Order: sequence, then structure tokens, then C-alpha cells
Amino acid sequence: MADAKREIERKYESDDSGLPDLTGVGGVAAVLDKGLAELDATYYDTADQRLAAASLTLRRRTGGSDAGWHLKFPVAPGVRDEIRAPLSDTVPEEIAALVRSRVRDAELIPLVRLRSARDVRHLVDADGTLLAEASVDAVTAERLAGGSGAAQWTEIEVELADAGDPAFLDLVEKRLRKAGVRPSAAPSKLARALKETGGHRPGKNKPAAPRTAGDHVLAYLRAQRDVLVELDPAVRRDVPDSVHRMRVATRRARSTLRSFRSVLDRAVTDPVGAELKWLAGELGLDRDQEVMAERLTAALDALPPHLVTGPVRERLAAWADARHGGAHAHLTGVLDSRRYLTLLDTLDSLLADPPVRKAAGKQPEKVLTKAVDKDLAALSALVEQAIGAPPGEERDNAVHEARKKAKRTRYAAEAATPALGKPARSLTQGMKSLTTLLGDHQDSVMTRLTLRELSAVAHAAGESAFTYGVLYGREEARAAQAEAELPGLWKEIRRTASG
Repeated sequence: MADAKREIERKYESDDSGLPDLTGVGGVAAVLDKGLAELDATYYDTADQRLAAASLTLRRRTGGSDAGWHLKFPVAPGVRDEIRAPLSDTVPEEIAALVRSRVRDAELIPLVRLRSARDVRHLVDADGTLLAEASVDAVTAERLAGGSGAAQWTEIEVELADAGDPAFLDLVEKRLRKAGVRPSAAPSKLARALKETGGHRPGKNKPAAPRTAGDHVLAYLRAQRDVLVELDPAVRRDVPDSVHRMRVATRRARSTLRSFRSVLDRAVTDPVGAELKWLAGELGLDRDQEVMAERLTAALDALPPHLVTGPVRERLAAWADARHGGAHAHLTGVLDSRRYLTLLDTLDSLLADPPVRKAAGKQPEKVLTKAVDKDLAALSALVEQAIGAPPGEERDNAVHEARKKAKRTRYAAEAATPALGKPARSLTQGMKSLTTLLGDHQDSVMTRLTLRELSAVAHAAGESAFTYGVLYGREEARAAQAEAELPGLWKEIRRTASG
């Protein structure tokens, strides 16, 4: 089974003079010689190097204390999350799944072989606690595909100990620089190997700055596609908030296709929008439960102890765990499905050869403003309907519809902001406030349904249902407060939009 580790390290050029003395740096009491390790790593990628283009590295390594498969995701300069799996002859499924959104149907092939003679030193404090591992690596690189070159170099690597303070690496670097050692120009051994062994090197083709209406719409859509692909591994790993962010990107992409139908041919984009709606729904199975559990837990924590009767907290925890486990397993299956991977391929094709209409080639101000205003007008009618509806189910439904349209208007304004500037930015902020208010109302509606279900189960088990009733009443009050605030907020949004 794969496990994860955050790796914080820095790499430096070496002139073969070895590691300078680091005793005394940041509390280093001793530098312990841990001997020489012989490492042999084969890096895998697609023939067109999709992983390298995204700064991902996948390797099979023998030798050292962590032999096995390693997949590294960039987090920040010098910081990567490393996913590890036991040594095997082929890429383990749990590792392959984490790169599936990029690899799709392409084959992972051996790309580069790196053999390193690693001279290891442990930097420890006065208590013998490990602060960092410093090593001098003599590296030999051999290109296995996409070229036939070879290269050799020596580098210094300093990796922070688990739970260490990153500021310690600053102190080490200061000492290294004083000794004439300079940071490596390459972010990783693989990047340097690709550069020095010839053949094709991946690069990110940065699109030209948007000028036309179509350019702006496609730039926004491209950004959402990129978020989907990048978040896929995080969702599989159950990283907090990843499902929510992926769902938002899906909705943004769908809203873009719907709002800018004057720019993109709906005969082509409507089927894509339908698939995005499907994906958002699948993501919602996990996300909605996550939001509900957080809301109920916070509400229960806020109750005075004398209002909590029976095993409410235990029942809520069991409900959340059972629902989340099942939902996440289902979602992982969705991400492995042919339907999902085809959707990613379709988005790629749409962006590579967009079905543009005549308006796409026009100046953005008029085209984008018209699209945003159309969404805003439709939203206005729905908000007025919600305000005028009688309390109860009719108003709840009206508020929900207004919330969905407010999100679409917000995303349209976001897409238009680079072209329209302050007016679109102000509208985006207004829509954000509105969707927050309407979202709290909808969450209250759904939470009350869940409380009724939990109450019925508790009652059937002979438990007190009193606390569920208290929570239900508080949710009713939250919804009523949102309804009371809606007219004033909407009036302010309209005033800002017309100004």
C-alpha cells in the first residue's frame, strides 16, 4: 500500500570538493558519517513526457533505505509530496492511478536511468536528534527513450528531517554559499538529466495574452481544465477540500460553456456541458456529505452540555464515517471510469480546436458584457421571486434556483474580469457574497432533512431525539436570518452593478 511523505530539500552544484563543514550551523552539534549508498533509479514517463511537463517524477529505485516506487508532486520550490509503494517489476496500481488524469491511455515507459553514489551525512543536535540529511551525490545519467545521450555530475543535497523547521535550511544554505557552493540550476536530478542527455525536452506552451472575446473565454475554460487534471490525484488521496475545489472547477467550466454561447457553438459544447454536470453530481455525493458533517459537528459543539442528551455525537460520527467511506470509494471508481477519462480528452480537443462562433473574434468588451448582463438579468428575476415567495418549501426552492444562477453569474464575471476590469471584479465580489448567503440557506434546508433522518433512527433505537430537535430549530433560525438579509444584500448588489 502506498504511503505519503512531505520532502523538503535543496540541491546545490558541487565541484567535487565535497561537503563543507556544517558543524555549529543552526544547532548542529555533530556531522555523522552514514557511509556510501549505491542508488539505481529508472524514471518513467509517457513518450511525450507528460509527467515531466507537469514537474512530476515517477521512479523505480533500488538501493538505500527507501527502495521502491516513488511518485513526487511539486508543492512549492524545494517542497514535494512523495508517494511511496513497495518495490515491484511494474508500476503499482495505486501509483498509476495518481497519474491517470495525465497519462490516460498512454503507456508509461522507462525514460532515464540515474545511478548515484551517495555519500551520506546526518546533521544532528546535542541530543542526537536528526536535523537534516546532507549528501554528496555522484550521478551518472543515461537516456533510455527520446534520446541516447549520457551525462555525469556531482551535486549536494540537503533534506530536512521530518517535522523540521524549514528555516534551518536557510542557515545551512548561508554556510554553503560562504564556502562557495551555489544552488543547483535544475529543480531535480531528472530535470537536469533530461536537459543534459539530449532528445526532446518537455515545455509548457504558454498561450498568448488574450485579445478577443474568444481568447478570454478559452483562457478561463483552459484554467478550469487544468485544475481538474491537477486535483485528480488529491481527490484520490482524500486530501481535505480537494473534492470541493474540483467540483467548483467543473461547475465553472460548465457555466462558461452556458454563459458564452455567443462565443462557442452550443451544438458542440452542450454535450460537453452535460458531461460536466454529471461529473459535478458525482463529486457532490462526497462533498455534500462532507459539508453536512462539518456543519452538524460545529452546531453540536456550540450547544450547552445540558442540551445534549443521548449518544448524539457518536451517532453523528458513525453516520459521517459510513457515508464518507462509501462516497469516496464510489468517487474513486468514477475517476477510473472511461466516461471521466473521455471527458478530459474531450476538453483537451475542444481547447485545441475550439468551436468558435463569429462573436469570438470580436473585441471582448461588448461581447462579454452582453453575456454577463444576460445572466444578471435572469438572476434578478429569480431573486425577486425568492423574496416574494411565501415561507416554506416554495421559498426554499426559489432560493435554491437563485443560488445556482448566482454562481453562474459569478463565474461569467470572473471570466470577463481580465477584459472588463473593475466592473466585473465588483460584480464577482457581489455574487460571492450572494452565493454565500444563499448557500447557507440551502445548507440549512439540507441539514434539517438530515436531522429528521437521524432523529428517526435514534428514536427507533430508543434514544432521546431532543437534541436533534434543538439543532433543527437552530437551523430554521439560520434560514430565516438569511431570508431576512437577502433583500438588503440584493439591493446593494444592484446599486453597485448599476453604478
